[in-house]
Amino acid sequence: MKRCDFLVIGGGIAGLTYALKVAEHGSVTILFKKDPDSSSTLWAQGGIAAVNQPDDSFDLHVQDTLVCGGGLCKPEIVEIVVSEGPDRVFELINLGTNFDTTEEGDFHLHREGGHSRRRIFHAGDATGFEIQRALLAAVKKHPNIELVANASAIDLITTHKLGAARELPNKVIGAYVLRDNGPIEPLLADKVLVATGGAGKIYLYTSNPDVATGDGIAMCYRAGCKVANMEFFQFHPTCLYHPRAKSFLITEAMRGEGAKLLRVTGEPFMHKYHEQKELAPRDVVARAIDAEMKIHGDEYVLLDISHRDPEFVKSHFPTIYERCLSYGFDITKEPLPVVPAAHYLCGGVVSDEHGRTDVVDLYVAGECSCTGLHGANRLASNSLLEGVVFGHRAAQHSIANRNKFHVAVEPPAWDPGNAVDSDEQVVITQNWDEIRRTMWNYVGIVRTTKRLERALHRIELMRREIQEYYRQCTVTSDLLELRNLSLVAELVIRSALARKESRGLHYTLDFKETLPDARDTILQREPPIS
Repeated sequence: MKRCDFLVIGGGIAGLTYALKVAEHGSVTILFKKDPDSSSTLWAQGGIAAVNQPDDSFDLHVQDTLVCGGGLCKPEIVEIVVSEGPDRVFELINLGTNFDTTEEGDFHLHREGGHSRRRIFHAGDATGFEIQRALLAAVKKHPNIELVANASAIDLITTHKLGAARELPNKVIGAYVLRDNGPIEPLLADKVLVATGGAGKIYLYTSNPDVATGDGIAMCYRAGCKVANMEFFQFHPTCLYHPRAKSFLITEAMRGEGAKLLRVTGEPFMHKYHEQKELAPRDVVARAIDAEMKIHGDEYVLLDISHRDPEFVKSHFPTIYERCLSYGFDITKEPLPVVPAAHYLCGGVVSDEHGRTDVVDLYVAGECSCTGLHGANRLASNSLLEGVVFGHRAAQHSIANRNKFHVAVEPPAWDPGNAVDSDEQVVITQNWDEIRRTMWNYVGIVRTTKRLERALHRIELMRREIQEYYRQCTVTSDLLELRNLSLVAELVIRSALARKESRGLHYTLDFKETLPDARDTILQREPPIS
């Protein structure tokens, strides 16, 4: 039975930061569901926000975050993240992250929607790729860190699941892990960090990578953790509209550098929706695009930066320029067709200022967590910042509390029961497709109670079918993803139905007003479920 001191489930910015910090104090195992180059961090284009200029301040960054968050941010958490942000960013730089600089040697900072100052550190338009490269290089060199690819955590192992008395604290002691669709083994650890990223794949159109199936949220919920604010799913306003592009994201920084949103006729429209026009918060821009498409029956709108100098465009957005060129679009000469797509989940597993959950020694960080930073709507480029800050804070708390709640218990081997290999893979593909279409059509940018109720009815039926399939068939990575996807979809729908108002990213035609009292939507399954 394999053991380590620290188990990290997920290898993006939060997980890798945590691993590097705790590795000086014990053995670390990092589980990558696919390979180390498939995390959501890798796909982040825009950048990481941190105060760095004389005309900027922590107070301004805090205020921008609170305004964007629609009254649901936790001010104390916002202040922690904003004030600690610059130190964490410069730690990334010291690890070898190469952010863009000006000819004078200063950092070239972008400004994005909702920000009152330029404070976005970036590496061209592939910031996440550069951060991931630097972190992975450091992790691979550390002798105390083991990287395990193609390893899917099935469920967390906790003392309550093993039969401990309910009056005793519920402590995590590891996870059951599926390796390469082969044997399932328990992996034990003193501390566990879940940093599995988001859940964009519950939607038909998303900017997220294929691994973003909400695994960490589902595992933590089944273990008894609270989840919060799952209704707040951010739709990125501008993803490339092209059959082969697979919702390729066009960074918000392009609008920050002057790109205009136009109808297919060439008519601008953002002035009708917000005084900041293209620099309005993402939820406003996404709803505006959605409204224009519905009003005029258009399949897309246009994003135009062709009025800027071609060399400026190529140097600031090299990845987007080359990728769009491969699809037949020259952004220096013509506008791009774009549509909104599911992008970022602002809710997740409830955690405190140290990344702790309701389960002893279980931490969460990154997009799968709900720290209170984002509130009802995430401010652009605060996500990578949250990941690195809470990866650091969870590590510091883990180190300070090593072996404080040691449990001398060993879990049983995985019991497959009477499961057999499936000869009906179509069950997985059919349910996968149906969940994503149901969520897109009924739980999208603009919602109604009737559509949400229809979605819940369908998801409940599918979940029963999936659970039956899960009990009867040999576990595979595809089946695990479907199981988690269906649970997270249900959590999003139930949260949306519970919120009888429009706030931030949750906009419903049945409750258009925002209530005076801002409250979190909390869901918890008790007792923990299998």
